[in-house]
Amino acid sequence: MTEPTELQAQLKTGLLSFPVTHFHADLSFNEAAYRDHLSWLSGYDVAGLFAAGGTGEGFSLTPDEIDTVVRTAVSEVDGRVPVIAPATGGTASATAAARAAEQAGADGILLFPPYLTEAGQRGLVEHVSAVCRSTNLGVIVYSRANAILTDTAVAELADTNPNLVGFKDGVGNIEQMTRMYARVGERLTYIGGLPTAETFALPLLQLGYSTYSSAIFNFVPEFALGFYADVLAQDRDAVYRKLNEFVLPYVDIRDRTKGYAVSIVKAGVNAIGRAAGPVRPPLQNLTEDEQRQLTGLIGKIR
Repeated sequence: MTEPTELQAQLKTGLLSFPVTHFHADLSFNEAAYRDHLSWLSGYDVAGLFAAGGTGEGFSLTPDEIDTVVRTAVSEVDGRVPVIAPATGGTASATAAARAAEQAGADGILLFPPYLTEAGQRGLVEHVSAVCRSTNLGVIVYSRANAILTDTAVAELADTNPNLVGFKDGVGNIEQMTRMYARVGERLTYIGGLPTAETFALPLLQLGYSTYSSAIFNFVPEFALGFYADVLAQDRDAVYRKLNEFVLPYVDIRDRTKGYAVSIVKAGVNAIGRAAGPVRPPLQNLTEDEQRQLTGLIGKIR
């Protein structure tokens, strides 16, 4: 098991991989294809692999399926890259998921927002703290949707939960992000978590977000790593050239339908011949025309 402090230090060292979860045509888990994909991705220099996350359609998997996916990832990666597992739902469900992930051999937890219900900051602090107490693993909290944490709440969580190691932002509020880093500083690792995080990577670097979740790493890993290197070097010319040649046209397709932020990633994996399969409802697959457009766009940078 990776110690929380080790995980926190590791996450800062590079790009983060959020692999899709491969399905057969009948929407069942395709373990062989998933293993092949992880074997390929883990050969690249990334700092962490997040199994059954948002890009991995964790929201469409049963708890038993999540356990299978996480155990498959731990087995296939075999220590080459830390594996971070998801926890979500209400507090009871999230703590159960965190304990299951630890038993499955994961190296950390990504804590997603609870489903449906709204909550105040005190309730969210208690929720995150309960998950942290339920496991010895390092926990990264994902601030988005109905669980947006303020800087004061995060500071309290960091002070009272030694195994809270990361904060992933899915909102993009510059003032709050500035307040967060000013108040909490290097106590946490900060991860950019907006859809197609490459779009925001350069400006967020100035706010202490030295890494981000790269969905496009699933199908253009060399491009994703090169882009990340340009961001760290603050090579604005290279970053904006790559934004124009690939990232922004990709985002144009992504923005056509709600849920495409996930669907388009799986479509990208299919486009390079790695057989990720369809997405599960309530998501929908790209149209044939959109798939052709995406395939052509990928072909220009591979």
